Parts: sequence; structure tokens; C-alpha cells
Amino acid sequence: MSDPTILVTGAAGFIGMHVARRLLDGGHRVSTIDDINGYYDVDLKRARLAELSKQPGFAFEQIDIADRSSVDRLFTELRPTLVIHLAAQPGIRYSLENPHSYAESNLVGFLNVLEGCRRSNVDHLVFASSSSVYGERDDMPYRESDRVDKPVSFYAATKCANEIMAHSYNHLYALPATGLRFFTVYGPWGRPDMAVYLFTKAIFEGRPIKLFNHGDTWRDYTFIDDIAEGVVRVATAGRPDVGAAPDTSYKIYNIGNGNPEHLGNLVSTLEEIIGKTAVTHELPAQPGDVSRTFADVSALKRDFGFSPSTPLREGLERFVAWYRRYHGV
Repeated sequence: MSDPTILVTGAAGFIGMHVARRLLDGGHRVSTIDDINGYYDVDLKRARLAELSKQPGFAFEQIDIADRSSVDRLFTELRPTLVIHLAAQPGIRYSLENPHSYAESNLVGFLNVLEGCRRSNVDHLVFASSSSVYGERDDMPYRESDRVDKPVSFYAATKCANEIMAHSYNHLYALPATGLRFFTVYGPWGRPDMAVYLFTKAIFEGRPIKLFNHGDTWRDYTFIDDIAEGVVRVATAGRPDVGAAPDTSYKIYNIGNGNPEHLGNLVSTLEEIIGKTAVTHELPAQPGDVSRTFADVSALKRDFGFSPSTPLREGLERFVAWYRRYHGV
């Protein structure tokens, strides 16, 4: 069987970089795209791409997935057999300030990718969803069978929409599609707007850490290597069996550590690793945030023999070591 033509969108992003690198390490040829927007440090995004460019089999083109003509051309020229769609406008709080960017990237952009997959007769579309689709709820852990029709942020609403859009294309056009709900991803090359990066930076610089909901939050922190391994396992397992009905080739999986940690434990562990005491500032909960996330990953383990397992301390040690190198601390 010949090597599939793989397209990874969002390769300059945190998860996209690691997934592309895992594929390249496995000997695959990987074509990637990203718009390299200014939502956060563009230099960090370019540095991720520079790391990927060191490996054979890597190709990159700067494309905005909301640009329909560019996406159409890409699919026509590349004719991918496997698409791993990770490009999106991330961030819950920013969706309160600029919802149109989420509609353009996460809705219009995703539709453009779906159309490209349909016209190219792609064997498998794997796309990023989010734990945020579960909204605020008391029943734990979150299971894929739970209802997800009450998102509490517009970002979460766009991810719910992505799952519904992919299901419709699966039903109408027999497009095999798998959505992956990521739970609070952290690690080397991480996003500067997320808690682990923000807190580490603040501790090193002696600035206050903002603890929303007065610090009483729990998150299912998931190390990036576990996320990348899960994505690649799902993506390279082969074309899902369409079966008698196309709906049988549409799946949703949680990818989380399955072990929620209190925010206080995150801060204290970072203090120990860095060797400095954090200055903290407690604040009320932010609109759109939830108090707790907790992934049931039994379906992922059942179907792919894998579940994330990196302990929080080990993952934080690896992140801080990268942070020191990258920032010259």
C-alpha cells in the first residue's frame, strides 16, 4: 500500500506542529498549511515551522482556510487521501472580543475544508474538536455520548457546529470523519495564552498570576505528546469502514488525561520546578469558562489501544525545560 498523501492544517500551531512532527518521524511525507495570523506571537509560530522544515518530507504553504479559492486550489493540486484538520481560531476569552474571527475560521474555514475533502474523495478526515463542547455540567467524567447542545462560549459553539457539519457530510457524501475532543493541552512549544505558559512566564518574571474563579478550577491537563500520539493513531489506522450506512464512519473521541488536577496543584508544582514562589491574584470566574473538565477516554483505549498517561509533574518539567531553552532563562 502506497503512503497516503497527508494534509495537516494549522501546522504552525501548537498541536499542528507536534502532529506533523510525529508523522514526519514516522517516515510520512506531510503537506501543511497555516495562515500564521497574529492572535499570538508570530515568531513562535515561525519557529515551530523552522523545526519542522529540518525534517525530510515536509512541505508548507501559507493559506487561510477561510479563503475559499485558495483551499479549492490546494485540494485540486494536492489530492490528499488523509486530512488532519487542526487549523482554527482558538481561545475561549478572545471569542468574547472578536467572534467574527471564529465564524470565519471555525465555520467558513471548516466548510471549505469539508468541501475540499468531498470533492477529493478523501479517505479520512480527522478534525479537532474541544472539551469545551460539554459546557458547564456536574456529571463526570465527560463521555462522548453526553449531550453537547449547551455550550457556554462562542468558541465552544463553533466546535459543536464543526461536529454537526462533519456528521452531515458523512451522512450525505459518505465522507469518513473523526472528531477529537482535546482536553487542556500543554507542553513544549505551547500556546502563550494558556495557563501553563502564562503562569510559568509570570513566575520567572515575578509578576502576579491571575487565578480566575478564585483559583477553584479543575482541568484535565493533557501533555502534548499524548495528544499527538492519539491523533496519529486515529489518523493512520486506515480508512474507516463506511458500512451499510455512511453514519457508521463518523466517530467522536475524547483525548484527555482522565485525571483532573486542581489549579492550586498546577501552581504549586510549577513553583517547585522553577524554584520560585508565585505571586497570585484571585479574581471572579471569567465568562465562558467552566469550573471543571474530566475526560472519559475508554472509547479511545478500546478502539486504538491508547490513552494519555503522562503525569502532570513530568509534563510540567518538560515544558519548563523547553521554556528555559527557548527564552534563554
